[in-house]
Amino acid sequence: MTAGGQAEGSGADPGSVGLPSRAAKLLSALFYGTCSFLLVLVNKALLTTYRFPSPIVLGIGQMAVTIMILYVSKLNKIIHFPDFDKKIPIKLFPLPLLYIGNHISGLWSTSKLSLPMFTVLRKFTIPLTLLLETIILGKQYSLNIIVSVFAIILGAVIAAGSDLAFNLEGYIFVFLNDLFTAANGVYTKQKMDPKELGKYGVLFYNACFMIIPTLILSISTGDLRQATEFNQWKNVLFIIQFLLSCFLGFLLMYSTVLCSYYNSALTTAVVGAIKNVSIAYIGMLVGGDYIFSVLNFVGLNICMAGGLRYSFLTLSSQLKPKQPVDEENIPQDLKG
Repeated sequence: MTAGGQAEGSGADPGSVGLPSRAAKLLSALFYGTCSFLLVLVNKALLTTYRFPSPIVLGIGQMAVTIMILYVSKLNKIIHFPDFDKKIPIKLFPLPLLYIGNHISGLWSTSKLSLPMFTVLRKFTIPLTLLLETIILGKQYSLNIIVSVFAIILGAVIAAGSDLAFNLEGYIFVFLNDLFTAANGVYTKQKMDPKELGKYGVLFYNACFMIIPTLILSISTGDLRQATEFNQWKNVLFIIQFLLSCFLGFLLMYSTVLCSYYNSALTTAVVGAIKNVSIAYIGMLVGGDYIFSVLNFVGLNICMAGGLRYSFLTLSSQLKPKQPVDEENIPQDLKG
C-alpha cells in the first residue's frame, strides 16, 4: 500500500509514470482471487451455517473497517488521497450507488443460493463487463477473447439449467449483483486517475458516502434490530468470523481496485469467475446444499475451460515482446 500511496501522491508527470509490470498484473490478480475466495466462504458460513439474519449489517461492518483502515493509514502517511471538498461527490458519481448495490445484492444472493449455483450465475458479470468496457471506456477485444467469454457463459447456462433447487429470489439478486459488479468495475477503472481521487480516495469516499444511507436502510427494514437480537453474539467463534468477514470485505474492495488498476475490469471479472468455479468444486464436497447433476457438472467444467483460455490469451499477449505500451494505462491526453 505504501508504494501505491507514494505514487498517487507524488504528482509525477503522467508520461514518466512506469507501466505496470507483468509481476504487478499477475500478483494483483492473484491477490484479488484469494481475497474473494476467502470472503465468499466466510460469508457463506455466517449467513447459512450460523444463520446470521442481517446481510446489510455485515456490509456496514465491512464499510466501517474500510473507513478506519484507510483513514488511519492516511494519518500515518502510509497512503495518500485528497482531503474532502465539494467536488468529490461529483467526481465519484455513480460509484457510491453501484458500490452499495453491489454489496447488498452480493450478500443477499450468497444467502439465498447454494455455493455452486451462486458461482455459476456470477459468470454473467463477464459479458456485462465486456459490454460496458466497450461502451464506456472504448476498449476493443479480439475474437478469441470474446469466444472465451461466451464459453464461460455457455457453461453457466448449462449448469444453471439443471439447477434442481431453483430459487427465484436468489436468481434475481445474483443477476442484480452481476450488473452492479460490472458497472462498478468499469466506472472504478475510469475514475482511478492518480491526479484525481486515486485508488485509495475511491475506496475511502465510496465507503464514507454510503455507510450512513446503508445504516438508515438497515434500521428502516428491521435488519439492524434482527442483528442486535441475534443469539450468537456470545459465541467467540462467530464473533471472530464476523470480524474476519469485515476485514476481508476491506481486502476484497482494495484488491478489486488494485486488479482493475493494473489490468482491466474484464480481467478482474474473469479472475473472479475462475475463483468461483474453484469454490463450486469445494461446494460439491462441503456445505451440504449442492444437488449433483451431470449437466451442472459439465457446465462448471466448460466455465473453467473458458476462464483458463481467457487467462492464457491475456498472459500470452503480455508476454509478447511487441508491447511497448499498455493502452489502458495511458492517459487520454497522451494518446495520439
